[in-house]
Amino acid sequence: MSAAGNGGAFDVVVIGAGANGLVAAARLGKAGLRVLLLERGESLGGQGAVMEFAPGFRAAPLGLDPGWVPPAVVRGLGLHSLSADTADTPLSVAIAPGSFLTLSRDAGRAAEAIRVHSAADAAKWPAFTNQILRLAGFLGELYQTPAPDVGLTSLGDVPALLGLGIKYRALGGEGMIEFLRTLPLSVWELLDDWFECGPLKAAVATGGIQDYRQGPRSGGTGFVLLHHLVGAPAGSMRGRLPWHGGPRALTDALEQVARRAGVTIRTGAAVARIMVRDDAVTGVVLASGEEIATRVVLSTADPTKTLLEWVDPVWLEPEFMHAVGNIRYRGCTAVVMFALDAIPEFPGLASSDALAGIVSLTPSVVALEKAADAAKYGDLSENPHIEITIPTLRTPALADGGKQVLIARVHYAPYRLREGATWDSTRRDALAGGVTAAIEAVSPGFGARVLHRVAMSPKDIEDRYGLREGAPSQGELGLDQILFMRPVAGWGRHATPLEGLYLGGAGTHPGPGILGGAGWLAATRLIEDRRKGKGRA
Repeated sequence: MSAAGNGGAFDVVVIGAGANGLVAAARLGKAGLRVLLLERGESLGGQGAVMEFAPGFRAAPLGLDPGWVPPAVVRGLGLHSLSADTADTPLSVAIAPGSFLTLSRDAGRAAEAIRVHSAADAAKWPAFTNQILRLAGFLGELYQTPAPDVGLTSLGDVPALLGLGIKYRALGGEGMIEFLRTLPLSVWELLDDWFECGPLKAAVATGGIQDYRQGPRSGGTGFVLLHHLVGAPAGSMRGRLPWHGGPRALTDALEQVARRAGVTIRTGAAVARIMVRDDAVTGVVLASGEEIATRVVLSTADPTKTLLEWVDPVWLEPEFMHAVGNIRYRGCTAVVMFALDAIPEFPGLASSDALAGIVSLTPSVVALEKAADAAKYGDLSENPHIEITIPTLRTPALADGGKQVLIARVHYAPYRLREGATWDSTRRDALAGGVTAAIEAVSPGFGARVLHRVAMSPKDIEDRYGLREGAPSQGELGLDQILFMRPVAGWGRHATPLEGLYLGGAGTHPGPGILGGAGWLAATRLIEDRRKGKGRA
């Protein structure tokens, strides 16, 4: 079966119906283009998709941090009715059984909790949170514009660069220096500069190693911390605000906008190949063998899959292919989902409301580093970094009959195991058992609350979500893989060497957690190329 016609039945085919794909499709549809959105799975939402992992129990295991939707996307797609839940979702760390440090988003309350451990650190806390979020705010400005063109090949880029320069100067002399110093810094060194309390440093450091196969001593983890705080509310050191209506709220809103814009959406439509002729896109081929003619494709899949698996290599230069082949993914995150009969007790935790936020079970940065060390050699640490949350405290509809869902994220669980070992059922069961025991150590009786549990290794995440090596980031957030170097140097502005092929997933600027950011910028680039006569849409 083939969708053909004068240039194809569709002006643009968008691949992937996560936040980036939905935003790109809606943006293009509102611009008057005929858009087909293809999704390999049976439901929309990508990493934010909700799955039923046990009868009556649902979760979005990769969507625990709701992410940040850039204001341009909100305005452009009319998402003003989408609102966030402003209830406090704190960050806590287990110091020892029966003892926790809980950091409220309210700086005053957090400082009081810190004061029990260090009066000096409590006094510094408000200044620290203000500075970190101010630096993250400047990153947020960078993330709403195309990646800087260091070659400045177009005079049209000058106003945007001047605008960013003005915003950078607004940080002030000290702030400008601190921004440049923080990006390459290790989160360990950053926190040593500020604090003396070990558990406090351990709590904050978790943001610097999120989905990143490096320990807190590694350079660049200061940048990772800032990246994941872009769009976070004042006082927060982990995560953005959850949506009213639960984890599906954004997906549902974007789907409605896309359909109103005339976008055709197909699920269960896995792409097998992008057709090219004379250095230009001519269509896509689905796994079923169906051919869909189009002159423009915008892919939100990872750059390696799009360019090295779906495109015949004869159309790409060897140097470019080599650069794409060297993109680092290195998935290191596993997830264990628990179906519980009731809220478990955590003696010493400030309140059960803290379980709606993030609770880290790693009490020191030394323990975080040791967990990372094991992954370097293809092993899961005997004491991995585990952080938990109970999403049903904010969204009760995720479980039937008043029961609860607990999600545990595990670092570092390497995608590639030592000596060619695989993530089989035995290793998944061992992972789930180890996580259960770790939670039991700070929540006596936890195991008796468990009705069902499901472990997802990085390989399972790859298979279910189509994420290379199980990496939610679609490419590590190393300093050599951000901004104009994401996905590769020289191609950070969403176009590719092939006419009509654009990239708009998390593997491109501005990266993961900036919901719809890459899709919006890619669609904007496509539209601008069309207006200038460069594109074929």
